[in-house]
Amino acid sequence: MRPVKIFSGNANIPVALEICRYLGVRLGEATVSSFSDGEIRVRVDENVRGSDVFVIQSLSDPVNNNLMELLVMLDALKRASAQRITAVLPYYAYARQDRKDQPRVPITAKLVADLITTAGATRVLTLDLHTGQLQGFFNIPVDHLHGTPVLLEPLRKIAEEKLVLVSPDAGGVERTRAFAKRLQSPLAIIDKRREGPNQSQVMNLIGDVTGRTAVILDDMIDTAGTITQGAAAALEAGAKRVIAVATHAVLSGPALERLNKSVLDEVIVTDSIPLRGKEDVCRKIRIYSVAPLLGEAIKRIHEEESVSSLFI
Repeated sequence: MRPVKIFSGNANIPVALEICRYLGVRLGEATVSSFSDGEIRVRVDENVRGSDVFVIQSLSDPVNNNLMELLVMLDALKRASAQRITAVLPYYAYARQDRKDQPRVPITAKLVADLITTAGATRVLTLDLHTGQLQGFFNIPVDHLHGTPVLLEPLRKIAEEKLVLVSPDAGGVERTRAFAKRLQSPLAIIDKRREGPNQSQVMNLIGDVTGRTAVILDDMIDTAGTITQGAAAALEAGAKRVIAVATHAVLSGPALERLNKSVLDEVIVTDSIPLRGKEDVCRKIRIYSVAPLLGEAIKRIHEEESVSSLFI
């Protein structure tokens, strides 16, 4: 069997190292830096000819810099004759720009998918895409993991409480229903109207949350407007307390201030995006690692085994 090699850009090195520990391999040697004018400079410092290579890079802030690092690394590995190159994207940026909902706007999620493919990726491994349909933007195989196994762990620890799983909008109902089924809990939905980018207003809460611990589940927390407004609505509707759960902690703009001032008891997230001390600013944040999940998926892809069986 061809050797497996793990490389990482600078976006999320702690997760890359933890994945390597899980797999029992060392992190591949590569120089990923910048010239004085900001151009990305990459050099692969070991032989990868004929190898099964996995490049770990979250497309988090600074998004464009991390995306460019990924593209240049993929091109370097392709030109170094790696046999298969899998782009491992714990967080896929530009995913919300996935449709032409106004005149004269791009579909940037598709553009980024094309860039990754053209740069040299022959496969993509990613986690909790904003919408599942994004897999169709790639003309190469995509293994789409769900954060369910990671995020269920802390929820099961409070399973003795009466839980109600709350979807922050209609689009998240399928994800929330999957959690509700696993936890054998009822489901509620927040009726939300978005007035512009990063602007939302809670309109109504559909379902009964009275006397229960409300768990608001989303794929990401960006500016935290939806989560904090939803938490207030749930508490007003009679919830005993409110917890937020999300895979990707983007936490941009006023997010930390909003979370600190909110009625939320806890904010449970993963390390798909490095928080870099934000958890110290907001003590409500609890972080769970996606490295074992990604590591097991990488192992199964390398050994040509089923990845979907991880979620049965």
